[in-house]
Amino acid sequence: MKTISIIIPAYREEQNIPIIFETLRKILSSLSDKYDSEIIFVNDWSIDKTWDEILKLCKKNDNVKWLNLSRNFWHQQALTAGYMKASGDLIISMDADMQDPPILILKMIKKWEKWFEVVYARRIKRHDRFLKKYTAIAYYKLLANFSDTKIPRDVWDFRLIDKKVLKAFKKLKEKDRYIRWIFAWMWFKTTFVDYERPERFLWETSYTWRKMIKLAMDWILNFSTFPLKIWAIIGFFIIILSNIFFLYITYDFFINWADYPLYKWINVVLLWFMWLLFIFLWILWEYIWRIYNETRERPLYIISEKVNFK
Repeated sequence: MKTISIIIPAYREEQNIPIIFETLRKILSSLSDKYDSEIIFVNDWSIDKTWDEILKLCKKNDNVKWLNLSRNFWHQQALTAGYMKASGDLIISMDADMQDPPILILKMIKKWEKWFEVVYARRIKRHDRFLKKYTAIAYYKLLANFSDTKIPRDVWDFRLIDKKVLKAFKKLKEKDRYIRWIFAWMWFKTTFVDYERPERFLWETSYTWRKMIKLAMDWILNFSTFPLKIWAIIGFFIIILSNIFFLYITYDFFINWADYPLYKWINVVLLWFMWLLFIFLWILWEYIWRIYNETRERPLYIISEKVNFK
């Protein structure tokens, strides 16, 4: 029999854990004649009783497995830890907050049975708060326009991958990882399952604005050369602006006989480009930091405890 591995990173999800497990148990029971299964919870050092809830499930169910990280390494690293320990023929990752309906797993498996190697759950409509909804729309448009990799629109970390894809994923060693775009970069045979995303089931999301900005920076600096191309864009803009200034000054001096202190204009321009210089230095140092981070060879995560793994 084939085996299904389900990976669920969890941070402050103590109320959601029993609910998502019971939902998954019913779905996997309907597939038990064709598939074995394992559910891997990765506790990203939650400050509530998330790990207690997971441990209760592990004691009652041999196919429920638990990885406890030594500190909060963040979502993408916790998800990576789950992928590294998964042993299934098909691997499904999802969040614990029930915003991504687990029942879609049945449709995703049907796509996999038709020889697709990556199956994304794609949101065609989302019921989020106004600011989050429209910043997400703008974000995905930015990705589509400036990424060097073809990016699937409106997908998150609810996906199915084949074990062949997982094997390729395990070969990648970068530290600042954006897993969604890593799979897009590999681009195996891909398809989608569309759905409307409901509101979060319980509690507020643990994905703060700080974490979302960090994720956006990971994409910009790991999967796009656009920040480097800004130098060329600004260079062309300066050439055009300089020619306009030259033509204006020439016209004003010879035609209007104007007499004005030009140094005032020069000072404004110098201050403006000094500000730009600091911005570009910041981007440059971000790249240098990432080079340094890759050469340190620190592990992406540290597992302090694991349960039900052989």
